[in-house]
Amino acid sequence: MPSLSRRDFVNAATFAAALAGVPNFGSAADYPSRPIRLVIPYAAGGSGDQIGRPWVEKMSSQLGPTFVDNIGGAGGAIGTTAVAREKPDGYSLLLGNGSTQVIIPLTTPNPTYAIGDFRAIYRLISSALVFAVHPSVPAADLQGLVAHARSNPGKLSYGTPGIGTGNHLVGEMFKRQAGALDIVHIPYRGISQATNDLVSGQISLVVAVMSVQLQQLSRTGKIRLLAVTTDKRLSGAPDIPTAIESGMPDLSYEGWFGLFAPKQTEDAIIDRIAQATRAAMAGAALQANYRAQGMEPDGDSSPGKFQRIVDATSASLAPVIKSIGLRSL
Repeated sequence: MPSLSRRDFVNAATFAAALAGVPNFGSAADYPSRPIRLVIPYAAGGSGDQIGRPWVEKMSSQLGPTFVDNIGGAGGAIGTTAVAREKPDGYSLLLGNGSTQVIIPLTTPNPTYAIGDFRAIYRLISSALVFAVHPSVPAADLQGLVAHARSNPGKLSYGTPGIGTGNHLVGEMFKRQAGALDIVHIPYRGISQATNDLVSGQISLVVAVMSVQLQQLSRTGKIRLLAVTTDKRLSGAPDIPTAIESGMPDLSYEGWFGLFAPKQTEDAIIDRIAQATRAAMAGAALQANYRAQGMEPDGDSSPGKFQRIVDATSASLAPVIKSIGLRSL
């Protein structure tokens, strides 16, 4: 069954509400009995859609009519807040990430939701961050970069997709763990512009999500990839060492996107969604879809495992956020 557009959903929901016996709040016993909404807290066309829409397509056959609702704004906070305030009935879910679920609540003076306002369901994908330098930087690995930065305080700069992103915080983690390196942060509106400036030599370094594009630029000698932030080397880039292997045992960070529900959602509903998602993630086509975008699909997630990942992300980022006094605008 194809996924519903938002307009189709309005018609479907109106019809469903008219049916006798359909509960207004929802229950685990008959879940799902009406269309499911996945809120992607970003504008249509971005990475959120690339992750969420393939899942929606699979859920339309696993759980029934499912549709995407893009609610962008405030770096993801508006859409995330909308789901936090929904009824905990399993019919409004969130595609969240480290920014929406951890960074925004920790950096906003008066947050409209808290980390504990959600239940983790399933991690869909993970992604590695990579340290990439311009070829003019005389460093073959992270330790070489540290040595070069110490010899040239204030002369190096690193680009990220913006202040408060996971990329930015990992850059600050690197500086702290290397002994308070003097490297200037240059925030961009997106990683594409930062990458272009890296290639042209306008900046020395970027902390970026590993992608096919970066690997291609590395192969042609336009940039040099020094280390990834995952605990293990990437299967798609086994020649790039981890930061841990490079002598920085505490520099570990993994980006992720996954499914969340309001905190009071029943266990049975959470488990039903997780089971359907696990079945979908076992499919070769969905795995290939995500890997083609430089992401690693998670075929072995669960509510408990995903919650531990969220907790670990919070534990690793909170000290960095505090140390640099980061507050959202």
